[in-house]
Amino acid sequence: MDEDEALARLIALAGTSAPDAALLRAVVEEASELGARRALARLGLADAAARDDMADLRQLLGAWRDAKTSAWKATVDWAVRGMLALLVVGLAVKLGLPGLLR
Repeated sequence: MDEDEALARLIALAGTSAPDAALLRAVVEEASELGARRALARLGLADAAARDDMADLRQLLGAWRDAKTSAWKATVDWAVRGMLALLVVGLAVKLGLPGLLR
């Protein structure tokens, strides 16, 4: 008996009598498990290699986030250095240091 048949029998059993909580729970669990398996199969994640694929994707996503954070930090670092260099040049001009070099 496959999952579809098991679910159909549980639904039929629930419809013939006053369903109790355990029977309804069994129907809901079976239906949700069947739906989850179908969804994973449609996504191509139903095979044995899916766990490894998901682990690889998580690692790749983590590496991408780390690289993005590093790039932003480097950009901010260079911007701060550039502003400080402009400030030093501005102070040198204001204090008349270019005239001293002649």
